[in-house]
Amino acid sequence: QVRLEESGGGLVQPGGSLRLSCAASVRDFQYYSMSWYQQTPGNERDLVASISSLGRIKYADSEKGRFTISRDNAKNTAYLQMDNLKPEDTAVYYCHAYRRVGTTDVNYWGQGTQVTVSW
Repeated sequence: QVRLEESGGGLVQPGGSLRLSCAASVRDFQYYSMSWYQQTPGNERDLVASISSLGRIKYADSEKGRFTISRDNAKNTAYLQMDNLKPEDTAVYYCHAYRRVGTTDVNYWGQGTQVTVSW
């Protein structure tokens, strides 16, 4: 049974911070690339940030300088530190794990955690 479980979402005022966690019940976590996606009602799920199995990091332009992705392989957990939050950051945030095994792409999604930025 493979599962990704997000936590840490909630209500925060503009300019505030949240730290999202993604706990992965998956074998060989260290070989997976981990990503955070953002989705609002009626829109597609968009990549926010990713960190590869080697620790290489990419960010979407809109989040650069405000969000920080990290991972702790000993804890099978990925994180998204969200600072200086804006109302437009309000969305459901999903954790994603990816690994290529031979010619097969392996993908797992979490259930998502709600982030609401509002006065």
